[in-house]
Amino acid sequence: MLALAAVAGTGVITNDTVAERAEQAAEQVAETAQLSAATDLDASQLDTHGGILTARAAQDAVDALIAADAVIAAADGKSDASDLEASVAALKSYELLAPERVFELADAARAHAVTVQAAVVEFDRVAAEQAAAARQAAAEQAAAERAAAEREAATPPAGGGPAPAAPANPSEAQVIARDMMAARYGWGDDQFGCIVELWNRESGWNVTAGSPAGAYGIPQALPGSKMASAGADWQTSAATQISWGLGYVAGRYGTPCGAWAHFQANNWY
Repeated sequence: MLALAAVAGTGVITNDTVAERAEQAAEQVAETAQLSAATDLDASQLDTHGGILTARAAQDAVDALIAADAVIAAADGKSDASDLEASVAALKSYELLAPERVFELADAARAHAVTVQAAVVEFDRVAAEQAAAARQAAAEQAAAERAAAEREAATPPAGGGPAPAAPANPSEAQVIARDMMAARYGWGDDQFGCIVELWNRESGWNVTAGSPAGAYGIPQALPGSKMASAGADWQTSAATQISWGLGYVAGRYGTPCGAWAHFQANNWY
């Protein structure tokens, strides 16, 4: 049996050679298919990884934005938050940015937020110290005013004369005043003489005494309705009027003699 052969150039191709080459070609096609399948699988895996990274970046951006907004609100009037606000403005476009860039901007926003928050804490600390100092100053001022009122009360009335003596036969209303002064304020006869003289001048101890200006009652409260804080019967009750009047004297002048000294100097108390 003659073998078929063909001469092509300088080489000779036989039936065996053709079969070998066909087998090699088939193997290459199979390898190519396998490679193609492997390549497709890697691309799918990469797509999944990219989706996860994008989702993480988006969540990181949202978390950073929420925290930054809270710090900006707390910094209002307390600290300069312009750098933080700029970071927030850039980060708000996170959906248009690559995940890596989103992470960078989120980190920058958090760093600015830490700086601003520290400034807010310092502002609050200083403000608290200043408020405490103001309260202390107010307390010291009030104490100084009380001390001045007590010194004024201990000073003899204008003109250098002695304090008025307590009456030997006080009226019913005056007895109420004397007993109330001793029970509530610890004041004795020296102060009693001053309140008797003061309200002798103001109203003659008349429960219904009035003035054109609208003052009323034994202590001549102006307006008389102020005495309602001591009792609903302020228009007719000597005890209610005296209770209010003694409270007014104690709060404003420290003692009845302090009020009497002021009255002598100014003709009012």
